[in-house]
Amino acid sequence: MSILNLFMAIGRAFAERRRRQRAYAELMALDDRSLADIGLHRSQIRALVEGDLARAEERAAADEAISYWPAQARLIGATGRPNL
Repeated sequence: MSILNLFMAIGRAFAERRRRQRAYAELMALDDRSLADIGLHRSQIRALVEGDLARAEERAAADEAISYWPAQARLIGATGRPNL
């Protein structure tokens, strides 16, 4: 690899890193409702920007499970019978 190719590769890597930083900052600036409108959860942003969409989808499924179970626990309670 020539020195010129090395500098070009470094420049491309730097530009890609800056693009990802801008995308991350823009998505983090959105409120939760706006993120929900585009189908994202705040915990998915890092994985999405890094290009690991499968990890982002796993994280979304885990977040949904976490938000679901506490509500179920409040309804059922310690006795196992509904607290209606």
